[in-house]
Parts: sequence; structure tokens; C-alpha cells
Amino acid sequence: MSEDCRHITAICPGTYDPITNGHIDIIERCARLFDAVVVSVTGPSYKKKPMFDPDERMALCDAALAHLDNVRVASLNSLVTEHARAEGAVVMVKGLRAISDFDYEFQMAQINRHLAAEIETVYIPASPQYSFISSSGVREVASWGGNVDDWVPPNVAEALRRRGARLDRSAG
Repeated sequence: MSEDCRHITAICPGTYDPITNGHIDIIERCARLFDAVVVSVTGPSYKKKPMFDPDERMALCDAALAHLDNVRVASLNSLVTEHARAEGAVVMVKGLRAISDFDYEFQMAQINRHLAAEIETVYIPASPQYSFISSSGVREVASWGGNVDDWVPPNVAEALRRRGARLDRSAG
């Protein structure tokens, strides 16, 4: 191996509301490709109100990813390109479930490239068994009391059950 090899850090930015097995699959694959991976959990969104606040989402991610030694969870409260620079990342990894994801992510990659040409965007396609799973779908099924155990790690399934119980009690 060359002596000029670099330590490569990648970020995996997202809302993770909540983290799903599909997210974990992408992050595990990313962890095999890069020296360090920062799972960057976004703060409050102007587009939608998350089910879990940022601290809850970070804690759920921490627990779900504890088995990965080169992965850590961080808060993202700035432009993603500024965050990547602050983390020393030169790669931004995005998972793609379908062509519709690519359309949006390609637009974001072009904006990010304009803001920070030194940061590359890399796409990892979803594994087939996770290609239909989305956080919004998980939240919807869980909010109606449906079983989401196959789609999320156990700590997230439990958090969703607790959240659902709170919603049920507050409705009555």
C-alpha cells in the first residue's frame, strides 16, 4: 500500500426519524468502504415535524449502530457541506431506494458540489429486502399500531410502541 494513503471520513446525513434497517444496511456497507463514518442526524426541519426530537433520534441511532467501531453519530445543524468540512469528511453517502430518490438526491448533489467541490457524493443502492422501507412508512404503520419489528432495530420498535401508547392516551 502506498505511503500517501489518506484516512477517509464519510458522512451519512439524514433525518433518521426513525432509523430503519434499510439505513443500517447502508451505514454498515459504508463502514466497510471508509475509515470513519459520521451518521449526521439533522435538527428540526422546516418541511415536516419529526416524531422524535433530535436527541431521541441520535440516541436511537447510537444504540442501533453500537456494533460498528468506525461509526459515530453527530448532530447536523448547518449546511451539510459545512458540517462535512467540520467533520473532516470528503465523501457524502446517500442511500437510494428507487429512481425517484435519485432524482432528488442528484439535485442536492449538484447544489452541494457548487458549495463544496472537494466533497464527493456517493450513492449506495438499497438492498432488495429494504428497498420499500421508509421512515415515513414505518411511522405511519406504527402510528396505527401495526407491527414494524421487521423494518427497524429492536430499540426503535420499542420506542415506537412507547410513542404510540403516549399518542393513544393523549387522544382519549
